[in-house]
Amino acid sequence: MTKALSELTSMRVGGAPAEIFEAVTRDDLIEHALEVWRSGDDWLLLGGGTNMVVADDVSQLRVIKVATRGIEVQPPKNGKVLVRVQAGENWDDFVAHTVEQRLAGIEAMAGIPGTVGAGPVQNIGAYGQELSDVLVRVEFLDFATHEVAVLDAKDLAFGYRDSAIKRGRPGVITWVELELQDLDGLSRPLYSTQIAADLGVGMGDQVELAEVRNSVLKLRAQKGMVLDAADPDSVSCGSFFTNPIVSDRFARTLPSEAPRWENEDDDGLTVKLSAAWLIENAGIGKGFSLAGSKAAVSNKHALALTNRGGASAAEIVELARFIQERVANKFGITLVPEPNLIGF
Repeated sequence: MTKALSELTSMRVGGAPAEIFEAVTRDDLIEHALEVWRSGDDWLLLGGGTNMVVADDVSQLRVIKVATRGIEVQPPKNGKVLVRVQAGENWDDFVAHTVEQRLAGIEAMAGIPGTVGAGPVQNIGAYGQELSDVLVRVEFLDFATHEVAVLDAKDLAFGYRDSAIKRGRPGVITWVELELQDLDGLSRPLYSTQIAADLGVGMGDQVELAEVRNSVLKLRAQKGMVLDAADPDSVSCGSFFTNPIVSDRFARTLPSEAPRWENEDDDGLTVKLSAAWLIENAGIGKGFSLAGSKAAVSNKHALALTNRGGASAAEIVELARFIQERVANKFGITLVPEPNLIGF
């Protein structure tokens, strides 16, 4: 089976690869990955296709599409519940399932597109929660050794939208195990001012899980960050750049109105900045596009790049590089793309 990857990615760009193999069982996934690796061919692991921009010519690429399914919930112990999820499960569907089962821990990560297996690679997170908060272990087929191993959370060396896998340990995650909480249907304490304001409660309060999920979906939809066939601003791969982390000394050189958040892990020696603020204050507003291009900044959020219909992958990347140059020239900061750029 093969087709253009523009049909399988949320950015709707990407040429036709040499092969697309759909793995529906764990064993299929492992066996085919090993066969492709032994061949020496270029390869791509495809989940939901939501965190990547694929080049227009990938005719030599062999694609392994992860379509494994299954959720196993262990009996609760002292209010903690272990849940093992196969890599091909849709992330947002899984979040909805945990909310229905009254399990807390990932409710604020509703609406994030993609599959469960892709989540640990970039340590997905939103609205005060990160996957690393609840991840216990994963099963991992290592590209370097061709061996299957169970990796604990510490082995993945998580960082902000980062992990050891993303930093250069390629392979295949087959399942993910999380530790969630039974809080009688309530959420974890809220760490998002946006959710708290939307629900009219205070920071640190606990509310019904479904209320948190619904609030997050509403907030994300307002920014075009929920996949919706009727919303052209959602034809994207979500946030295109990570929020940069800089030294506190460097942050003090920026305008006082630039949003910033101190890193509590190092007592404020580093500071996270708003990539969206940097982009807009470098003169690139919502809806911006280069002359003649079908790629554009979202009309709803300056951090999302969108395909306005028929854009090429080259046009998406051209716009991204233009934004990087403008921000670097204005503020001395190089924005780092969040999605994987395949074939560039």
